[in-house]
Amino acid sequence: MQEGTVKFFNETKGFGFINDSNTGNDVFVHISGLVDEIREKDLVSFETEETPKGLSAINVKVIG
Repeated sequence: MQEGTVKFFNETKGFGFINDSNTGNDVFVHISGLVDEIREKDLVSFETEETPKGLSAINVKVIG
């Protein structure tokens, strides 16, 4: 599991980005990859998967 902070999330469009605490890179997140509801600045844990469009966060859970 990786940890990061929600940088941006648009509830209307159902996507956003998480800033990975370890790498400093932004990881795309789609509403289908969420376990919990997320908001900007939430601390979250997540896994990543490779998609045709690049890295995407899955199993996203709020931890703080």
